[in-house]
Amino acid sequence: MNQRLQGKIALVTGASRGIGKGIALELANWGATVYLTARSTHADQLVDGLGGSVYATADEIAQTGGRAIPLRCDHTQDTEVDGVFDRIQSEAGRLDVLVNNVWGGYQHMVESREDEWVYTWENPFWEQPRWRWDAMFAAGVRAHYVCSQRAARLMVARQSGLIVHISFWAAQKYLANVAYGVAKAASDKMAADMAHELRRHRVAAVSLYPGLVRTEAVLRAAASFDLSNSESPRFTGRAIASLALDPDLMEKSGRVLIAAQLAQEYGFTDVDGQRPRPLTPDTA
Repeated sequence: MNQRLQGKIALVTGASRGIGKGIALELANWGATVYLTARSTHADQLVDGLGGSVYATADEIAQTGGRAIPLRCDHTQDTEVDGVFDRIQSEAGRLDVLVNNVWGGYQHMVESREDEWVYTWENPFWEQPRWRWDAMFAAGVRAHYVCSQRAARLMVARQSGLIVHISFWAAQKYLANVAYGVAKAASDKMAADMAHELRRHRVAAVSLYPGLVRTEAVLRAAASFDLSNSESPRFTGRAIASLALDPDLMEKSGRVLIAAQLAQEYGFTDVDGQRPRPLTPDTA
């Protein structure tokens, strides 16, 4: 642990697995006290066959000497979200970093229809299940908005803070399906406009793009991916930790940032010592 974020309070949403878990592990490794949210509270609560839970992530952080507070939260339920922020305010009295990672709509890319399994993730919009649009916005865009509202109140009071929206290239080019692109574009625009309103309060808001991340789901389907330029889930966490420590952070507020480009700028590497190449609209 390098302790450079000691004394800082962070909240990472959707931290039971994948990128969210990696971000939480890394921020704790840098010394931050990390609040974690997810719906999964037991490792055997499978989502598309994948385990993991908010408590398992917290236990892993504790085993390495970090401090994490796991909170069960369904981010489509405002009362549960308010409960998370009420607890942070009561216990910590501040919030330095919010990572809006929770996202809906990725589940059930293969659906059961009339006694057969059908891959629907890349279907044209007129053949997409409508629940996917609703999930992308309710558990994604709206969830980020609601968390940012509560976080901003704590940050504005201290005239300091960082809000990170985890996004991706679907905001700028066609990737997979219409709902995905529209939702990610909304996330990027939200970060930009929040940054505009927060600027005079010295609170930054950015949109951050990981590359191809070796999440549990990606590794399960590793044969379908070229992992030669992939990133660990903790790599994105290193980018966020570096941002939080940047004395010139406000110069980046409102921008779309690429995790691998930040690695070049700040000089950090992935857990394997490698520095992945930044993706571009042509290579994403």
